[in-house]
Amino acid sequence: MGYQRIDGKAISGQIKEECRIKAERYREQGIEITLAVVQVGNDPASGVYVRNKKRACEECGIKSLSFELPEETGEAELLSLIEKLNKDKTVNGILVQLPLPAHIDEDKVIRTIDMKKDVDGFHPMSAGALCTGQRGFVSCTPAGIIELLKRSNIEIAGKECVVIGRSNIVGKPAALLLLAENGTVTVCHSKTKNLKEVTSRADIVVAAVGKPKFITADYIKEGAVVIDVGIHRNEDGKLCGDVDFENVAPKCGAITPVPGGVGPMTIAMLMSNCIASVDLSESL
Repeated sequence: MGYQRIDGKAISGQIKEECRIKAERYREQGIEITLAVVQVGNDPASGVYVRNKKRACEECGIKSLSFELPEETGEAELLSLIEKLNKDKTVNGILVQLPLPAHIDEDKVIRTIDMKKDVDGFHPMSAGALCTGQRGFVSCTPAGIIELLKRSNIEIAGKECVVIGRSNIVGKPAALLLLAENGTVTVCHSKTKNLKEVTSRADIVVAAVGKPKFITADYIKEGAVVIDVGIHRNEDGKLCGDVDFENVAPKCGAITPVPGGVGPMTIAMLMSNCIASVDLSESL
């Protein structure tokens, strides 16, 4: 039986095109959507992410403002920039690229961003809204996972879903979103006993383990759907995920590759959050 390769690049392209059309409609009403991107220091991976976000903004007709601050920027200075952007009525979304230098409290920075502009969906109030089923921004990677499943015609309702990983950015929100779609959800983590036993019951597995090629075929039941959130470089410098793709794919009903699976969706959902910010800011 052949497996379905879930193409995150193609699906993210559809979402960005939908965003571009919506942004154009807003512009016709005199509303220009603007995302402010703040980067502190020059972490090379962050630099790549920031460039990709700016490029996506261009593709979607969203204006991006860039604030590149030196590594030694103090916490007070960063917080005051965020406060200024909070008050700026022309700015719809604020994104502070993580990780921040060690002398800055990330949690404090996230809490300073106005919830109505929290397009990353990291603010505790955004997390609380997700938890209680209220309107709010959902963090981009988990939102992207749900879109991948829906747009690949994969039914979530009634399915046994296992999320491996419990981070605030991926694992927990992914579990809540699957629950909101009527999945039966189990969250596994480093302290889970008999992990293989739990995962091999699952119809849908979301792997956010943070360990390269950790999930092998014996974790997965025949015909399961596997979403790989991990991104690593192997010993040859090639990108790989948390799932040993070659080993697992033949056993799956559907699987996301790395690269080209969840990765492109994260930025597409960021664009989608920027567009949603116009309506959300009025209703929050």
